[in-house]
Amino acid sequence: MKAVWNNTVITESDDTVIVEGNHYFPADSLQREFFTPSSHTTTCPWKGEASYYHVQAGGKANRDAAWYSPSPKAAAAEIAGRVAFWRGVEVRP
Repeated sequence: MKAVWNNTVITESDDTVIVEGNHYFPADSLQREFFTPSSHTTTCPWKGEASYYHVQAGGKANRDAAWYSPSPKAAAAEIAGRVAFWRGVEVRP
């Protein structure tokens, strides 16, 4: 699988975990030059707190387009160390 933003592959991996229809990529598969930390956080009742990254590629920024759970709850342990995407980031084979 690969995640693409603005015609740029920002991560690619054969090892994704699917939770609630989202592919979670290993954090070490990210092309780090396309990611900057965000101060935005949210809380999911069963996964726990999520932190976000802004994604920037090809001169376009996508705020809070990637998320991860630094310390997921036990029910979501499989997403530890993984990152998922939304807000127009395309995930495809």
